[in-house]
Amino acid sequence: MAAAAQLGNLQEEATCSICLEYFTDPVILIDCGHNFCRSCITQSWEGRDGNFPCPQCREISSGKNLRPNRQLGNMVEMLKQLHLPPVRPPEENLCEKHDEKLRLFCAEDQRMICWVCRESKEHKTHSASPIEEAAEDHKVKLQEWLHFLRKEEEYVLESKVKEEEQYKTMRNKLRNEKKKIESEFEKLRQLLKENEQTLNRRLEEMEKKITIVENANITKLSNQITSLKALITEIEKKCEAPAWELLKDVRSTLSRCDNVKIQCQEVVKSYKVMVTLDPDTAHPALLLSEGGRRVRGTDTWQTLPDTPKRFTYYYCVLGSEGFTSGRHYWEVQLLQEDVQWCVGVAAESVDREGDITWSPEGGVWAVQGCDGQYWALTSPATRLSPPEKPLKLGVYLDYEGGRLSLYNADFMELLYSFPQAPFTERLFPIFYIRGGAELRLV
Repeated sequence: MAAAAQLGNLQEEATCSICLEYFTDPVILIDCGHNFCRSCITQSWEGRDGNFPCPQCREISSGKNLRPNRQLGNMVEMLKQLHLPPVRPPEENLCEKHDEKLRLFCAEDQRMICWVCRESKEHKTHSASPIEEAAEDHKVKLQEWLHFLRKEEEYVLESKVKEEEQYKTMRNKLRNEKKKIESEFEKLRQLLKENEQTLNRRLEEMEKKITIVENANITKLSNQITSLKALITEIEKKCEAPAWELLKDVRSTLSRCDNVKIQCQEVVKSYKVMVTLDPDTAHPALLLSEGGRRVRGTDTWQTLPDTPKRFTYYYCVLGSEGFTSGRHYWEVQLLQEDVQWCVGVAAESVDREGDITWSPEGGVWAVQGCDGQYWALTSPATRLSPPEKPLKLGVYLDYEGGRLSLYNADFMELLYSFPQAPFTERLFPIFYIRGGAELRLV
């Protein structure tokens, strides 16, 4: 067995990587040390005046530095006398068009190509790299998606359990209420018979509505979990596969990852609520529109009633409604670029008259923009580098899940998601602007 393996290695060493036949008049490239048939390498360099690439490693030579390799030629002649065919690479690793070994990966077309493809008009202007390097790059991308998908699966699983618990509690309350009603009506059956039947019908209708909503939501979450599991399994297999198999249909896999991301974003947007601004909390330099859906910073302080809820140090205003449970999503449109702003949520106990600690430890979960730079207000602050300048912000709050995430709402690109931690207070939407900045709720 060992002798056969060694013989196979010897045959492979005596085979030209261009024509896949035993070497004929072998020559060696001085710069990189690779061997080719003289006619094969000469043909591959036809039409070039300089910068001659090695077909095997792509190292560039300034001149055609070729020397005969007589020892290799003698070894090939001895192998030919043994009547042993040259070793060819596995069929799955050959170019279907040119029957050459697939050694490169085209970044534009996202597929593996041979050196003949690389020199063709179709790919000559494209960026290409060895498949091993391309596989490593794509493996990193797939592992990033794997991390995201696993986190999303964990979050969806937790959401499903919480949803089921909430509906179970609702059903228990309905059953207890039904028993209470039946007990009271037993004493006054004759007088209240009609009322008993009416109330029971209402409770049954409520239970049916809850069941319909529950089934729809739980089914949606179950389907999402199934899709996530299937995609995670596929990516795990690809990450463990050889480079050529990992890159096979990788565009389809990455596309489905994008679709999962879009579905997750649609779930977030399904919790959209109407948020209005509370004039009793607005700093005197902030001018609110009628209806409380727009705020503008001014240089003049207004004369306003002095209330404990009003901000007098920072140019802030809170939303009218606070949240102690559930999931909620709202959007904020920035009407000027490169101004100072801050958007997120704040605890009800946040200081209104003095300095605020702008971090979760101080009761604020928010993202800040100032002069084209963006920060997540953590401790210390986290610098953000969004691919597009956010002009419309989306805020997603999952109170029970302890999750606050902010998005560039125009593209639903995640700007930052604060680490999950339990919320203990009523949370209000918070908005901070300076100077002539202006924003509105959409």
